[in-house]
Amino acid sequence: MAALFCLAIIPLIAIYLTSSPAGEIRLPAVIGDHMVLQRNTEVRLWGWASPHCQLRIHTSWDNASHATQANDEGRWQILLPTGDATTKPQQIEIRESGNFGGRSNAITINDILIGEVWLASGQSNMEMPLKGFPGCAVQGGMNDAILAHQRSPYVRMMNVRLHQSAQELEDCQGQWTDSHYPNTLDWSATAYYFASTLSEALQVPVGIVNAAYGGASVESWTNHQILEQYQDIDLDTTHIWAHLPHYNRPLLMYNAMFCPIRHYTYRGILWYQGESNVGIGPSSTQYAQRLANMVQLWRDSIGLGDIPFIYAEIAPYRYDGDQRERAPYLREQQYLAQSIIPNSYMISTNDLVEPYEVYNIHPRQKSVVGQRLCWAALHNTYGQEQVCWAGPRYKDMEIRRDTCVVNFTDLPMGICRNYDIRGFEVAGADRRFYPADEALFRWQTNQMLVRSTRVPHPVAVRYCFHDWQPGTLIGGNELPAFPFRTDQWEP
Repeated sequence: MAALFCLAIIPLIAIYLTSSPAGEIRLPAVIGDHMVLQRNTEVRLWGWASPHCQLRIHTSWDNASHATQANDEGRWQILLPTGDATTKPQQIEIRESGNFGGRSNAITINDILIGEVWLASGQSNMEMPLKGFPGCAVQGGMNDAILAHQRSPYVRMMNVRLHQSAQELEDCQGQWTDSHYPNTLDWSATAYYFASTLSEALQVPVGIVNAAYGGASVESWTNHQILEQYQDIDLDTTHIWAHLPHYNRPLLMYNAMFCPIRHYTYRGILWYQGESNVGIGPSSTQYAQRLANMVQLWRDSIGLGDIPFIYAEIAPYRYDGDQRERAPYLREQQYLAQSIIPNSYMISTNDLVEPYEVYNIHPRQKSVVGQRLCWAALHNTYGQEQVCWAGPRYKDMEIRRDTCVVNFTDLPMGICRNYDIRGFEVAGADRRFYPADEALFRWQTNQMLVRSTRVPHPVAVRYCFHDWQPGTLIGGNELPAFPFRTDQWEP
């Protein structure tokens, strides 16, 4: 397991905070009281101390002592074995061998749990806290924040403070908090519901490092070297800082919010982002590849191989201006990304909006988003194959006179709605789509029969292929069919 970390090729980049005041032992913000460490592996700790000093590190869960040495600049790091999950609070003591300046130089990290650790990131729908945003409520969020410790006593979270930087930073602002109210009011709602469901399912502690920034684009979370390859991205520092809106500037969130936490040890990554890439030039049409580039960058930086990447489809929303009717193509890119990112899984949110949320970019049903992300993890990461995690996926179609016969995959429990199936459209050679008059489910073959009286000779079918078009086709576990189209026509 230790070989996976490749310590020799993962540099600790020196930008600021390059040494500790008076040689004191100092830790990054992501390592501290109340943190959760990944179980049954070797976790990385790092920090700063006086140059060349010898450090002794004692871990309470195995009563073991470990040693490492700071380098010329006072940086140090070490791998520590963790063992099985535990809900009993643990300690790590880090002490400089001998005395420094005539006094003991030591630091103790308290109230540590061992379990499962996930990194959560993206833009505002991941950032959105249980207390909600102004004008946007989380369904049940306030009460769930109040009852979190009773229901999920072993869930912990660290929010990385919103920040931007033109340089790669070593540290950030933020701290781990436990599930006592009012800590939980500021926890990411989506990440909390993922963590609480996972903790209950596995009966282990779950920790979330939440680094999300409202309005961020996929380019915001990508480094300079990759962004240099994108012809539409201007990396002149002056131009980046002048970029408006400020919240989807390229590069700056990667530098300020991902770099400081990339050496922590995670089981996987959660991602909820995409709205800011809708209809924005090559950024939209190349989203799948750009997301794949970002994921590879993150995985290489974390140094644990192809850890799971589980992400949410952007929800229905009526965009305007240059983004109008461009969201379905972004969702198509999100869906495509699964085929080019190893060990990646997307959950659909097509049904998780209320009629009045047509102009609300932050729909309220975050609990179900988090649960679906957890179901994807349980099935694909933790081997619980009995958990149904994905709705019907389009497979292929055949034309039978005036009827389109649509076949699906991912039907372990079949189609679970026989009537009032809405969301289908049909087009002929003129490429004009009309709502289907009939969308009938043939239970004997798990096929949909789709037709429109206005299209006697159909050639193409689309399902929920609009900015705002919640559908009603569901599969097992009440999971929605993924939006799709059978054509490849340009918009």
